[in-house]
Amino acid sequence: MKVGIIGYGSMGKMLLWKFSEKGSVISEDLYAFNRTIEKLDEAGQIAQIVSAKELASVCDIVFVCVRPADIKTVLEDIKDSLKEGALLVSLNGSVSFESIRATLDCKTAKVIPSLTAEIGRSQTLVCYNDKVTDADKSALKELLTSIGDVIELPENEMGMGSELVSCMPGFIASIFDVICNSAKKHTRIPDDQIVRMVLQTMSATGDLMLQKDMTFEDVVTRVATPGGITEEGTKVVYSDFPETADLLFEKTLEKRRKTASKT
Repeated sequence: MKVGIIGYGSMGKMLLWKFSEKGSVISEDLYAFNRTIEKLDEAGQIAQIVSAKELASVCDIVFVCVRPADIKTVLEDIKDSLKEGALLVSLNGSVSFESIRATLDCKTAKVIPSLTAEIGRSQTLVCYNDKVTDADKSALKELLTSIGDVIELPENEMGMGSELVSCMPGFIASIFDVICNSAKKHTRIPDDQIVRMVLQTMSATGDLMLQKDMTFEDVVTRVATPGGITEEGTKVVYSDFPETADLLFEKTLEKRRKTASKT
């Protein structure tokens, strides 16, 4: 199976190197194209560097890893070259199957990885149009397991799904950045040590919950004993943070809708 990646930004680069690193695709069957060809110098070690049209003509799975504003241009460029039966994979969740079909009517999937793919722990979202076969789905899933778990969702849930897995590392980082900065006001513990303490505790708490099948409520109950110190803190979170969380999703989902309307 030949796999091609169009676009060598952060996600295209990550997929190319992970597929190679995990042995998912041998170098002879891995193809890459980028508009700025110089950026692909290092990629020549692990992939065939070709034009977008040549890539589309030989690959069984073609990943399009470009900005929403550029995807139509790419599709126009490859539509007459795309290999018969090839699966087109868009990494733009905001670009609908309908929009893609208006330019290129073919088997199409949308894939949304997470930044955590860099350590093989992505919760990768995927959805398919009605032309995709079970064999196509199996082949794509096998590829994507090289970067983590794969979650299939209907197209209309990909927006919220993206907030929960693709955007979430940014949300989590910003929340704990605020917490660490607040903690610094009340202690002489070095700043870098505060960050390490919080990160290690955050990571361990997630692993604990997954391994022990614990809910958020289970953890709060275990730590926040009635009348204790932790309970005072959790009361503040449950009282004041819901409004912020609601606003976060309102803003990001509205931005997603506006982005989709422009493609």
